[in-house]
Amino acid sequence: MSDVEKPVRSPCVQVCALDEQDVCIGCQRTADEITRWGRMDNAERRAVLQLCLQRARASGHLLMPS
Repeated sequence: MSDVEKPVRSPCVQVCALDEQDVCIGCQRTADEITRWGRMDNAERRAVLQLCLQRARASGHLLMPS
């Protein structure tokens, strides 16, 4: 078995449009994060995914049960 970790998948949902803050309304990544994704290691990608989750919650795109 290989010790090589699979790359963390892109959160892209094929809804590609940037808002006024240059954040994609589909995946919640910034334009810079989208551009750099292919060069990021898995740790960086996981950090970006956490930011995406925070952005989705803050913008109301992800509702959390009370």
